[in-house]
Amino acid sequence: MNITIRRAEKKDCKRILELVQELAVYEKAPEAVTVTLEHFEKSGFGEAPVWWAFVAEDLQTNTIHAFALYYIRFSTWKGQRMYLEDILVTEALRGKGIGQQLFDRLVEEAKEKNLHGITWQVLEWNEPAIKFYKKNAAGFDPEWVNCAIDL
Repeated sequence: MNITIRRAEKKDCKRILELVQELAVYEKAPEAVTVTLEHFEKSGFGEAPVWWAFVAEDLQTNTIHAFALYYIRFSTWKGQRMYLEDILVTEALRGKGIGQQLFDRLVEEAKEKNLHGITWQVLEWNEPAIKFYKKNAAGFDPEWVNCAIDL
């Protein structure tokens, strides 16, 4: 397998959404994915994109096996930061270093954009992900509670 990490393109959106669905199944919430392909594409590749992504593609088969999607958030304490919304390597290819390649590319991107850090969330029961993040020197903050309002 010959994997390359590259910026996502509009043509990748359908496959990225398939991987998002795989992630939702893994996180035990397959019904929670309600975004349409049209909205997803417009949000990433319309006139005013709000997200960006990298994909891991097998150059021999032109198959995308992983992605990392982020957006820029603003912290009144820290300034602009990258928010890693999702990172997923398809189950069959986990443990082969693809996730690390994507993560390294995100760090590189954050530095290129002069961002002041990267933040994300991880489910408390997702031990493989927690180990991965700890390996990358991530800090964990037990003081904050996630909040949301659905509209």
